[in-house]
Parts: sequence; C-alpha cells; structure tokens
Amino acid sequence: MKSASFADLLFTVRTKRPLVHHITNRVTVNDCANVTLCIGAAPVMAEALEEVGEMVAMADALVLNIGTLDRQQVDAMLAAGRGANECGVPVILDPVGAGATRMRTDAARTLLDRLEISVLKGNAGEIGVLAGVGGKVRGVDSLGAVGDAPSMAREFAEKSGITVVVSGATDIVTDGTRVLLVDNGHEMMGRLSGTGCMAASLIAAFAAVSSDYVVSSAAALVAFGIAGERAAARAQGPYSFRTALFDELAALGPDDIIRGARVRQA
Repeated sequence: MKSASFADLLFTVRTKRPLVHHITNRVTVNDCANVTLCIGAAPVMAEALEEVGEMVAMADALVLNIGTLDRQQVDAMLAAGRGANECGVPVILDPVGAGATRMRTDAARTLLDRLEISVLKGNAGEIGVLAGVGGKVRGVDSLGAVGDAPSMAREFAEKSGITVVVSGATDIVTDGTRVLLVDNGHEMMGRLSGTGCMAASLIAAFAAVSSDYVVSSAAALVAFGIAGERAAARAQGPYSFRTALFDELAALGPDDIIRGARVRQA
C-alpha cells in the first residue's frame, strides 16, 4: 500500500472539512470533538432523539460509540443510523466494552443487526466477542481474543460485509479480502483514556471522503499513530502527552504521512 494514498486522503479531509456527527462516550466526548477538529474535519455532538435524524442528514459520517450506554442512547443511535443509511452516510460503530456486560454486548449486536455499518472498530476482545469466536473484556479493556486476530478479523469482515478494524499495538484493517497491518503508534497511547474513541472519530473523518473503507481507515490510523509517536518524543507523562497529541495531529502534513507511514499487507 503506497503511503501517498494516505497522504492524499489527509489533504482531502482538510480541503473538504467533512461534518462528523457523534453519538458517543460522555467520558471522552470533548477529546473526540477536538481530535476531529485537529485532523481538519468538523465535529457535532448530538444525541437527542428529537434531532438526530435532521443532524445526520447534513453530516458526512456518523460515529456510534457505546462507551457510556443507556437505553435512550441506543434508541437515538438506531434513529441516527437509519437516517444515515437512507442518506448514504457512512456509519462507524465503536462497541466499547462489548463482552463486559450483557447490555453492552446486546446493544452492539442490535446495532450491527439493524443498521448498515461501514466500519466496526474495536479492540481484540470486543471484536472477538461480536465475531462469535470468544474474547475477554475487563471493563472497557481488552484481555485478548481467541485465536489469531488477523484471521479472526478477516473472517468476520468477509461474513458480515463490514470493514473491521482491530486496534492494538499493530492495528488490523480488513474487508475480508484485503488485510492491512498498521504499525504506527506508541505505547503512551494506551496510557491515556479515550484514544480508542478518538481513533473512531478519525476513521469517520477519513471515511467521509473515501468509500474505500480499508484505505481510509488505515490512513486515519497512520495519521493518529504518527502523531502519537511524535507526541511521545516530547511528553513528560500522560497528560502532557495528551496535549502534544492534539498539537502533533493538527500540525501533521501529507509529507509526514509519506515519510512516516508503516503499513504492511498480511
């Protein structure tokens, strides 16, 4: 995969400034909004059932994140997701904590069953649970999946028709045919709450400008990973890393993507 393709997508995001509608985790909502701004897109956080249909109709992508779940939120996600499907707006689902409780698992499966999901992004435990092969989740943290993660993700993507992203030290992106492994990133990203949620926002921003969700998801993860690497080089700890992460993402240019992308085909 040529890194120039990823660089072109970053340029397109910043040129078009797509609107990314979020129904997301209340713990990380501000970080998700800011990371969307830093990449060059426009965030909107709207989850009232009375307005989600109107809001998603003007959006370019929709993020559904079940990190702080309740029944009313699921209803809003279903309404927004149906509106997105009708308008051809890509839907990115982040099934935070699926496998930890029955409610979370059932909610994620309901969204998968009733909506056309463009990209499913989760950790190995969450994706393993939803794929039906087994996974371990403690709170919202992955304790791993059963078996080989790239094979599990590829088979699930092929069966479901959804682009699947498995986050980790090496991120996996697959549509069931192509499998890309993204090696960009830094271990500090795992010491900060919300980086997974932020990654879903970036995936949505890139999906808004390209219907090739394998390439667009990999581009988003490359951009985020390079920013994480550069932020870690000057951070003193998790919170200075957080500030530096936003700064580096905002400063990131297409040339940085070309020089820094580390992506392999499996």
